[in-house]
Amino acid sequence: MVNLGLSRVDDAVAAKHPGLGEYAACQSEAFMKGLFTFVTGTGATLGLQMFIQRKFKYPFQWNVLVAVVAGSVASYWVTRVESQKCSNLWVFLETGQLPTNTGTDQRS
Repeated sequence: MVNLGLSRVDDAVAAKHPGLGEYAACQSEAFMKGLFTFVTGTGATLGLQMFIQRKFKYPFQWNVLVAVVAGSVASYWVTRVESQKCSNLWVFLETGQLPTNTGTDQRS
């Protein structure tokens, strides 16, 4: 058994897919970037709203709600883009060629 993060992977599966460790590390980094984006995005939005609140008075609960929604949207976008990069890495490691949809932000 090969340890892959907190999970154990059978030796046969690990031998069949030599890039599994790199893919798992890439996904882990993508999720950490998403988490970091959520925390910083929420904090930055909350700080900006507190600055704006000096001019326009509205309840603090709306500050928190809007900040969490903005942080969630930014986090989703970052995680989606980074996960697509990891998927492209996985296809490249398995086949030796880049997938046909090489980018998430290509315009059709």
